Amino acid sequence: MMKTPILLVEDNPDDEALTLRALKKNKILNDVVVAHDGVEALDYLFGTGVHAGRDASAPPQLVLLDLNLPRLGGLDVLRRIRDDDRTKLLAVVILTSSREEEDIVRSYSLGANSFVRKPVEFDEFMQAVKTLGLYWLLLHEPAPLPRRTP
Repeated sequence: MMKTPILLVEDNPDDEALTLRALKKNKILNDVVVAHDGVEALDYLFGTGVHAGRDASAPPQLVLLDLNLPRLGGLDVLRRIRDDDRTKLLAVVILTSSREEEDIVRSYSLGANSFVRKPVEFDEFMQAVKTLGLYWLLLHEPAPLPRRTP
């Protein structure tokens, strides 16, 4: 069975490296596509801009979305994902260092499937990624893709 990719939307190089290391160490075999800002994430999802020509009918299995991003913030990315029929059912997990209650409320209000604070300690982060992978990639039953109309 082909593993569909994970879209990691993260602008911090250290957090990106840590997340990729945690996924690999926890034997999560999905390819990981990294977008470094909100615009690049939407380009990947919709096959536009730097990802023009990508088959947008093949979405990632999971989006790990940071909130504090350059060019277009994570909440705006989430809003656009939920506003489009092609992506509105996509699993989106907010993975952020934000401790703001307002960010949690707004994330869920906009349709986030989960909100996870990035643990500061390495071992805790590794465990968090392992748990995310087990649930979202193995146990979670994704919504069926929308049917294309001819």
